[in-house]
Amino acid sequence: MLSPQWLRTFAAVVEQGSFTRCAEYLDLTQAAVSQHVQKLEERLGPLLIRRPRQLELTPAGRALLDYCQEVNAADQRLEKRLSEQDDTHGEIGFICPGSIGLVLYPMLLNVQQANPGLMIRQRFAPDSEVLDAVLDNRFELGLTTLKPDDSRLNVSSFAEEPLELIAPAAERVENWDDLKRIGFIDHPDGRAMSSRLISRYYPDAPGVAAIPTRGFINQIGLILEPVSRGLGFTVLPRYARLAFQHPERIQVIDGPRLVKDTLWLIHRAEWPLSTRAQLVIEKLRAQIYSL
Repeated sequence: MLSPQWLRTFAAVVEQGSFTRCAEYLDLTQAAVSQHVQKLEERLGPLLIRRPRQLELTPAGRALLDYCQEVNAADQRLEKRLSEQDDTHGEIGFICPGSIGLVLYPMLLNVQQANPGLMIRQRFAPDSEVLDAVLDNRFELGLTTLKPDDSRLNVSSFAEEPLELIAPAAERVENWDDLKRIGFIDHPDGRAMSSRLISRYYPDAPGVAAIPTRGFINQIGLILEPVSRGLGFTVLPRYARLAFQHPERIQVIDGPRLVKDTLWLIHRAEWPLSTRAQLVIEKLRAQIYSL
């Protein structure tokens, strides 16, 4: 690898037109300037033709000067990227569970519409994948339903997400027997969520395993479709229900107390958030609290 100091000296020699002026410009001795150019010529061959009042570049010298300019441009791009203070341009990587993601994605698009220089990259994923993606620096921001315990992460409360028992709008749901009659629409987290909620709503009931399953779907955005058609009830986080396009076809069955999860915002703790990410967090918090 060529020494950056040698490259700077060579570019300055060409720019100043002489070894003497280069030495004054870089605050080096003329011997140091000569030594730097000599080191380069030992590696690359003749670079300069030295005439009494003129320096002429050889083909290798011209190629090296082009390389110096490319390195300098790359350095400037790196410095600009590392010192980026523009919160309205660049990419935002955001990874989160599907339920909250359904609500947040339109909000992210609102932010992007207001700031066309931003590029939003969102992925829906379970907690384990969210953690890995943020720790591997593939996504700058993430949300999890379980609070991580990892010193490499900065963790803060983002929002609370209640679970809801959701039934077809036309059904009467007054007790446990009504749930058994209607049947259950299952999904990947369905039984775990339903067990938590039903144990609070109907503490003396045998549990969701005693209820006939009427269907299963693994796409978060489609779980309420069979419910809206009268095929069964389900249990989902509130944000998934808020994103459903036909709220008139479903109903939320209230219980004696809320069952809530905290959503945790995570990002790497070893370096500061970009100003773009700070802007997005601020806008998302404002919108999610208004729901």
